[in-house]
Amino acid sequence: MKKQVELPQGTLDVLVLQTLAAGPMHGYGIARWIEQVTDDALSLEEGTLYPALYRLEDRKLVKAEWGVTENQRRAKYYRLTAAGRKQLAAATAAWARLVQVVTQVLESRRPA
Repeated sequence: MKKQVELPQGTLDVLVLQTLAAGPMHGYGIARWIEQVTDDALSLEEGTLYPALYRLEDRKLVKAEWGVTENQRRAKYYRLTAAGRKQLAAATAAWARLVQVVTQVLESRRPA
């Protein structure tokens, strides 16, 4: 079993937005996709994922509609809104910049 990664505050929202960038998905599907793509380094529990989805919906970054799953079960499907796409682009740029500057510090050698 791989070691789980702890997400910094606010990171889950960006991961959910990125997951939905490819198209609508229900909550269980979002959680499973993130687990798969991270090789199980991230495991999203309902108590973590659904508050994030509701928060994103309140902020008008995602929209939810009822649908039927491939198993013929009723589920809420979430999709990105135009505002969600804009937020995802901004967050992606901010993350790239953060990674760049943190990497600069971690890889630099301080003069003795």
